[in-house]
Amino acid sequence: MSNTVPPVNINLREVSERNDNACHIVAGCASAMPTLADMWRYVQEALNDTVALSVEITRLSAEVERSRLDRANLRAAIRAALTAYADGEADPLWYLRDELGTPENPADAARWPR
Repeated sequence: MSNTVPPVNINLREVSERNDNACHIVAGCASAMPTLADMWRYVQEALNDTVALSVEITRLSAEVERSRLDRANLRAAIRAALTAYADGEADPLWYLRDELGTPENPADAARWPR
């Protein structure tokens, strides 16, 4: 099973610069052709969507990265627990409890939120 992530081929800095340039062009055209101001307003609103999309892409990329790290850490804990079990360690599930942040003693486990 491959665990590679394809690279993101979006340069948000370049997108932002092109968007800024297009906004300046639209503003110039709107002031030069006031009779078409409503049309240019729709174009400007569409360009404004680019900013919101860039923010969302940045947020989602960070969320994916955090999820990938959490998943990798959990897989490592699972492997460590399986190895500990095979080696006959007294508490092989300690690795999972540690990664998941669960309490070590069973009495506390009943109070641990699920």
